[in-house]
Amino acid sequence: MAVMSAPCSESTLTDRYQTTVPEPVRKVLGLNKRDKICYTIEPDGKVVISRTDNVESDPILGKFLNFIARDIEKNPQRLQAISPDLVSRVQSLVAEVDLDLDAPLGDEDE
Repeated sequence: MAVMSAPCSESTLTDRYQTTVPEPVRKVLGLNKRDKICYTIEPDGKVVISRTDNVESDPILGKFLNFIARDIEKNPQRLQAISPDLVSRVQSLVAEVDLDLDAPLGDEDE
């Protein structure tokens, strides 16, 4: 009985070890832009790629957010609305910022 192997989908690593996940793999895993993928290394050396569905939480961020929530509960009188002047100032600071989350990393990001 002949054993059929699965079709192979290739991609190439860039100088920064980045690659594009081939379309057939993206379709099978249901991946979209900005999704996370998981690489599982099996004992025989094979690597299994899968979609990461659970969002991992940052324990430090979680503790900080819990601290803020408790403080708001204990001291609601300290809450203040953001002034229109502050909103304008922040908007002026980021007005010229152009951010492309899908752009490859630059050399300074290594």
